[in-house]
Amino acid sequence: MAKAQMFSRLMIAAGLLALVSGCDKAGLSPEKKVPAFRFAPITRTDIVRTVEATGTVTPRNTKSGIPVGAQVNGKVIKLFVDYNSVVTNGQVVALIDPLVYEANYKSAVAQLHVNEANVAVRTAALKSATAARTLAEKTHTRKAALRKAALCSQADLDAAQEALDRAVAEFESAEASLRSAKSAVEQSEASVAKTKADLDYCTIRSPVDGVVIARKVEEGETVVSSYNAVPVLTIAEDLKTVWVEATVPEADVGNIKVGQTVTFTADAYRRKFTGRVKQIRKFATTTNNVVTYPIIIEAENPDEMLFPGMTATLSIETARAENAVVVSAAAFRFRPKDEDKPEGEIPQGRKMWLLEDGKLVPHVITEGVTDGAFTELVGGESFEGKVAVVGYETPATLARKDGETTNPFAPKFPKHGTKGTAPEPKKK
Repeated sequence: MAKAQMFSRLMIAAGLLALVSGCDKAGLSPEKKVPAFRFAPITRTDIVRTVEATGTVTPRNTKSGIPVGAQVNGKVIKLFVDYNSVVTNGQVVALIDPLVYEANYKSAVAQLHVNEANVAVRTAALKSATAARTLAEKTHTRKAALRKAALCSQADLDAAQEALDRAVAEFESAEASLRSAKSAVEQSEASVAKTKADLDYCTIRSPVDGVVIARKVEEGETVVSSYNAVPVLTIAEDLKTVWVEATVPEADVGNIKVGQTVTFTADAYRRKFTGRVKQIRKFATTTNNVVTYPIIIEAENPDEMLFPGMTATLSIETARAENAVVVSAAAFRFRPKDEDKPEGEIPQGRKMWLLEDGKLVPHVITEGVTDGAFTELVGGESFEGKVAVVGYETPATLARKDGETTNPFAPKFPKHGTKGTAPEPKKK
């Protein structure tokens, strides 16, 4: 900062000398008042545009962990894990008293066996009815032939027809009874599957690899499940990688893209963590007329230092220019007084003013990446090493210079050879 001030003073002095020299050559009095300007150097550095936000550390895929619950009623007779226990997918974490469910399962299995035996009985009955119907059909056929030849009475033919009708009815009844018995078997199989599932639910297993972050019950406590599973434990999925859920105002969300680099800090640690934007959710929330959108950042969690629920202060990198020619953004806000403007037409567009041979000269430029304090000059290599006018000196600014005081809230220009405004060096 001291070097920049010294450089600015030298440039001011050179400009004043040039003005005085110009006045002498023009035959003007050197006592004519020469405007004093404030300058900003044009140099090379890295510049990064960021969006600042705050968020909350959460486990992956869930905001507050995965609830593991009991799907059956009963007493918790054993808990195999506690807070901070590391669990794996399928590991047994709790056991509910299975006595009643074992009895129900055995009863359902026994009923299934009864129904299967009934199917066998009905199958045999159907075979018998099939044989009786076949015999009645043959008898009726013979009687009909004999009656046609007038070798038997009509009464014999009628009796044969009656026997055939009865055999067909018995066959259809046996067939229906077999279908009913088979349906009973299917119903018993479903009952067995249900009671087996209830019995299996007595053994509560972890659905994911993770860490137990909450325990809802104690051993010996009775849980009563209705339509929803009763929470027993809460598991955070694999805290080696965490999510940070942040809210970003609608004015900034358009600059954020999936994959952008994010650096953030947590109050518990004096270090920076790095992540990337994983998801931009389109669910808007309006609070005090401010519309915000949730942004999900995925980050590595070395040594599992970050805990669910921690507050994170984020800086989302939305644009970067490395080794770029940059100048203070105040250079584009400078407007010269009418008496200081050069003769001729002033070009339109975004421009900065340089002091050349004691005169203000406008230069139209193309802006690149800006972080609000400094702006990249696209194609501005010819300006490197020069200084741009950012304003007029005032008694207040002169007094600050004489007293060597600085404004702590003013943006400081990046030092040469540093990463400038970049929150973290870009990884190669």
